[in-house]
Amino acid sequence: MDRAELLRTLRDERVPEALYDLPGVRDIEVQPDAYYFLRPAPDGGWETGLRERSRDRDTSRFATEDEACRDLLAKLRARPRPPEGRAGTVEEYLARGEELRRRAREEVERALRERPPGERER
Repeated sequence: MDRAELLRTLRDERVPEALYDLPGVRDIEVQPDAYYFLRPAPDGGWETGLRERSRDRDTSRFATEDEACRDLLAKLRARPRPPEGRAGTVEEYLARGEELRRRAREEVERALRERPPGERER
């Protein structure tokens, strides 16, 4: 298995693209707080792992691209499945986040307006 085949498999299995980075095949345009990666190792071979808050975690090293692809596929398959429906793009997830923040702001503002006069000064 190579990175192109891994990408086809992940898309067929509807794994959200925001969860993984495959350099040279599918790069993450907007990097989320956490995502899985597969990349060439600096000293040869391949690495897989989880990039979280700008730090690599659970990094594994492999001699071949095939081994690394199979490891990353296993890691992504072990995650909880997304809800039924099509997998979203990074942009769709980011747009949804903005909508949720907007709704939260509106709810806070409404709650503040509805507070009794004596509680507003606290």
